[in-house]
Amino acid sequence: MNLDFDVIVVGGGLAGAGLAVGLRATGLKIAVIEANEQGAGARRDTRAYAISPANQKFLSALSIWQHLDTDSVTGVCAMRVFGDAGGAISFSADEAGLAQLAWIVEAGALQAELWATLKRQHNVTLFNPQSVSTLSFDHSGAALTLADGQRLRGRLVVGADGVKSWVRERVGIEARVTAYGETAIVASLRCSRAHRGVAWQWFVDGTVLALLPLPDNHVSMVWSVPDERANELLALEPDWLVARVMEICGDALGALAPAGPTTSFPLRMMRVEEVVRPRLALIGDAAHAVHPLSGHGINLGLQDAQVLADALTALPAWRDPGELAVLRGYARARAEEPLLLQFTTHALQRLFGTRNPFVSALRNTGMNLTERLPVIKSALVRYAAGGRF
Repeated sequence: MNLDFDVIVVGGGLAGAGLAVGLRATGLKIAVIEANEQGAGARRDTRAYAISPANQKFLSALSIWQHLDTDSVTGVCAMRVFGDAGGAISFSADEAGLAQLAWIVEAGALQAELWATLKRQHNVTLFNPQSVSTLSFDHSGAALTLADGQRLRGRLVVGADGVKSWVRERVGIEARVTAYGETAIVASLRCSRAHRGVAWQWFVDGTVLALLPLPDNHVSMVWSVPDERANELLALEPDWLVARVMEICGDALGALAPAGPTTSFPLRMMRVEEVVRPRLALIGDAAHAVHPLSGHGINLGLQDAQVLADALTALPAWRDPGELAVLRGYARARAEEPLLLQFTTHALQRLFGTRNPFVSALRNTGMNLTERLPVIKSALVRYAAGGRF
């Protein structure tokens, strides 16, 4: 016996869950399949994400943002960026006419609120923890078999199952991965000086160090370093790792101290040639991956969810959500932003990853020149905030 759905979302992370919640006002029958246990007893994700103003509006429209605990959200009112040879540039929300440049949000808190909403949503059936073992398509829909033997059928399958997407691999969509040979080291730090909602970033010695403001005078550290150096840093005791961080940031935030476990993940860029096929769409990290130095990976995924949700919500009841013509509209709408951010972050990684003295002088001069051109700075902030200049 098959369980029939209109939309089957494989992957219940932020993008997949955001899409399902975005379809709450439709008559579509939705299934969400997530392998990792969610809700009570689930492992809390301690990472922090920088949420753009555009996505803050999206999450507010979903009634998610309003229910987040204020202790898990911190506004970024300014950002200060430093090069490795005197270059510097700063951005201000006030100068750009924004309430905040971004909001730093605890990933676990956002995920928990999305899932709490999904559990109350009348048109959603959750399969969790659960995974897919088989997937096939025909002219009228897709057939899935879950690991426990349940069989599902749907008119549209959405792959939202991450950078190593099983759905993408199963249907044979090739992903081109560029490994940077770098690792992001992530930790929460306590600072003795108030951060006042300012985010900091240093490009130095072939590495990128970011300190993002968190509640209660804490910061989230994201330090992108070459793999060999990452192994050395991860082997250090927490206090010694923090001492290395302070060698770069000095007393910008006063004395720093470890305030939680240290984690890490490899850095890569991933591109796919197609994000839609008949009865299939990819969103989030299943569709693209970028270097975290821009802080936009999660924002791309949430915008994928919003655009696809809007497209499906606008369909008349008689239209098939799995039609290729419908899905191509989503693909066209999402073609520009991921490509531009991939190109930009890749270029910045290459530019700041070299120690050539001529290139160093060029990049630092560019930062100082941009700092003196308010029009260019404002354009950069507007794109970061809303995905358009």
